Amino acid sequence: MKVFYRPEQTARNAGTFSPSASKPALVVQDWLARSLIQDSDVLGFEPVSRADLQRAHDGEFVNGVLDLRIANGFGNRDAQVAASLPYTSGSLLAAARHALEHRENVCSPTSGFHHAGYDSAAGFCTFNGLMIAAMALLERGDVQTIGILDCDVHYGNGTDDIVHKLGVRGIRHHTMGAHFHHRGEASTFQQWLDRAIEDCRDVDLLIYQAGADPHVDDPLGGVLTGVQMAKRDHAVFSAFQGRPLVWNLAGGYQRDANGGIEPVLKLHRATAQIQN
Repeated sequence: MKVFYRPEQTARNAGTFSPSASKPALVVQDWLARSLIQDSDVLGFEPVSRADLQRAHDGEFVNGVLDLRIANGFGNRDAQVAASLPYTSGSLLAAARHALEHRENVCSPTSGFHHAGYDSAAGFCTFNGLMIAAMALLERGDVQTIGILDCDVHYGNGTDDIVHKLGVRGIRHHTMGAHFHHRGEASTFQQWLDRAIEDCRDVDLLIYQAGADPHVDDPLGGVLTGVQMAKRDHAVFSAFQGRPLVWNLAGGYQRDANGGIEPVLKLHRATAQIQN
């Protein structure tokens, strides 16, 4: 499994509830320590430019965030978070290009995308890397259609906002959070997932948000058990085996007794094991 990671895409959490800013490093360290990946599987990449960010976002919004005049998705103006943002989107874009070139499943260990709208940050999301990557690939003619299968437990409202405001064509967006919010909906979720997979079978590239926050024990989730989440991942990876797919970490907010995020790391670990 190839993983597009650079230390620059990790930032401190700066006292926020979400661990997503620091999660890339923790996940990659965990996978290396458990031999799920080797050092040679970790690939570098270039950060996206302001022009790349401005394909999907208002220019003043982009400049304001990066110049620390506008709050990021964590509600602060932390310079380290701002510096990491071109790298988080850069990771997803580079992973997507690799997936297209090699026709394989690739990981971008990133989070904090789908609540970011055209000119707004929200919900621990500042820039929408899903749409930044998609629009770069569409503009270059690398793809004609892209599926965004968003299995974070929250509605990808920022993705819809950008698609509608900019009239983006070629995107098939399926977001779990628009439909499922409670435990006991697992069978209905699986039916929804099967339909979403079928709708995306002929896309040139699938972007899969394999969120950890749908888990029943997540304080912001509460829909799927660990077994059901494994079934989710298996269904997606099986359907797109040998085809261009890039997946990322999305949300996950559980804590262990010591305040660490081992429960979240365990769920991301399970996804990586299934993808392998």
